Amino acid sequence: MTIVEGASSSGNAPPNPEHGDRLELDALVVGGGFSGCYMLHKLRDELNLNAKLFEAGTALGGTWHRNRYPGARVDVAVPGYEYSMEQIWNDWKWTEKYPGQPELQAYFNHVDKKLSLSKDCYFNTEVYDARFDTESATWTVSTKDGKRARAKYLIVAVGFAAKQHVPDWKGLDTFAGDIYYSANWPTEYVDVRGKRVAVIGTGSTGIQIIQEWAKDAAETTVFQRTPNTALPMCQSLLPPGVQEDRASRLQIFEDSKKTNSGLEIWPIPQNTMDASPEERLAAYERLYGGGGLWFWNTNYQDLLVDPIANREAYDFWAKKTRARIDDPRARDLLAPLEPLHPFGVKRPSLEQNYYELFNKPNVRLVSTRESPIVEIRPNGIVTEDGQLYEVDMIAVATGFDVVTGGIKNVGIKDRYGFDVADQWNKQGVRTHLGMMVSGCPNLFMPYSAHSPSVFSNGPTSIEFQVRWIADVIRKMRELGVRAVDVSKESEQAWKKEVTEIANMTLLPKAKSWYMGANIPGKPVEPLFYLGGMILYRERCWETSRGNLDGLIKM
Repeated sequence: MTIVEGASSSGNAPPNPEHGDRLELDALVVGGGFSGCYMLHKLRDELNLNAKLFEAGTALGGTWHRNRYPGARVDVAVPGYEYSMEQIWNDWKWTEKYPGQPELQAYFNHVDKKLSLSKDCYFNTEVYDARFDTESATWTVSTKDGKRARAKYLIVAVGFAAKQHVPDWKGLDTFAGDIYYSANWPTEYVDVRGKRVAVIGTGSTGIQIIQEWAKDAAETTVFQRTPNTALPMCQSLLPPGVQEDRASRLQIFEDSKKTNSGLEIWPIPQNTMDASPEERLAAYERLYGGGGLWFWNTNYQDLLVDPIANREAYDFWAKKTRARIDDPRARDLLAPLEPLHPFGVKRPSLEQNYYELFNKPNVRLVSTRESPIVEIRPNGIVTEDGQLYEVDMIAVATGFDVVTGGIKNVGIKDRYGFDVADQWNKQGVRTHLGMMVSGCPNLFMPYSAHSPSVFSNGPTSIEFQVRWIADVIRKMRELGVRAVDVSKESEQAWKKEVTEIANMTLLPKAKSWYMGANIPGKPVEPLFYLGGMILYRERCWETSRGNLDGLIKM
């Protein structure tokens, strides 16, 4: 077996700053994605703090640096999926409506150049331990390459999908061909021409890989557990001049701050069944035909709360999708007449020609719900019914240990010495506002659990959270406060609000990564805040009002 991985810590990274391995800092940021980059900029350039950033990869970009697999691209249209800072967008032009990974990586290179971030970043630097010392009110952070940093403020900006989940298949190490993992894809082109390939998983990552590999492979076998309610991307090039209207660009960012989604969009302000059948059909056709996630996030306002309304939307989607699939069995597996879960409680992926691929004679679909994978052999994959699928290459796209996986990698210990990720795995996630953890003073976690994150536009949500964190730190300095913490009661109240709002929706009716249900043994619970950005902002400002009245000052 050959496990083909991405670039390691050998010489692909920009040079690290020439500092010693013992750092005394005001603030340390862990993670170099959207939230980490913006956080470093705020701390260093606006608060004038001695701040550095540790990044496990070889460059900035976070998800868009790590996810180099074929077909990787964002599912939020631009402009919009970007920083709102004019100094960055005023001389940056996107080429596609839904940019791919290479263009997104180029965007982060542009951000780096404009903000001069790399000079304060340590690449190939993976944190494994972070501990708070009450006496000095500082965090001590250790890395696998021997660095140690002490900082007053620790911002863990690893996002929610930093650790891939791989099932423990028997015989995985016996496979004679090449195995590729979506979260650690090689930088070199993977040639599948003339090969028999398998893709395990049909989430957004799996769909994107399948669409690329099936173009050239001699035979493609897709292993699906749950059908993806994927929507047409309707990709397009952005015509010249469309991004050069400054007033329009500014209005997009301003409008995005006033919506629950962090995008300049709203659901239809009407319940589904209050519209006539003709009105519903016209609305569905308009949203579906517009492409992207519009059919999901701008549908009727009761889509995710009313089972009858939800079924109406699903039936429309299924009819549209089934018409694209020739084989009756593939049709029933990919778009069953009876849904396995409500529409939209698992994030729909965007596809470009996914369903048509199964009309090709050399693309086959295997249902692991009917017959799970039980073994990997040197020449292929065996399912429970005894069927051997002979393949030369395997792509593993089985999702992430959302939130807790990335936090576990960092090894955060609270002021009492307890490992935060271990506590979360045993008792469930506990935060206040999705950004602070009781017993972890001066620790902040943007774009993590219990925040709107995955139910909002990432950059919009991140910019708000980073501004809030920076405002808390600014007030601490003005007030002469050494450290701030949150109470257990605040955590409990926030978890209750997260859970109560989720339970008003259809979300708990599916075993999804939104609920942590994709990882065996992990507590099944709502992991993200569905109250929307408007209410979330109010809750955050309530906590930091006045002289940080909603926090414990130490």
